[in-house]
Amino acid sequence: MAKPELVKKTVVKTEKPSNLRGTLVSVFILGGFLIITWFGVYFLFLSRI
Repeated sequence: MAKPELVKKTVVKTEKPSNLRGTLVSVFILGGFLIITWFGVYFLFLSRI
């Protein structure tokens, strides 16, 4: 006699993708600050030669 298979229903939770707009803006602000700082130091170096 065949055994009846147990049917398991798995519920897959789909999470809403997180909004990374704030992270992107923060990275751009930090990157801009670093670039401006490096250029400032470079031009300071050039002016003292």
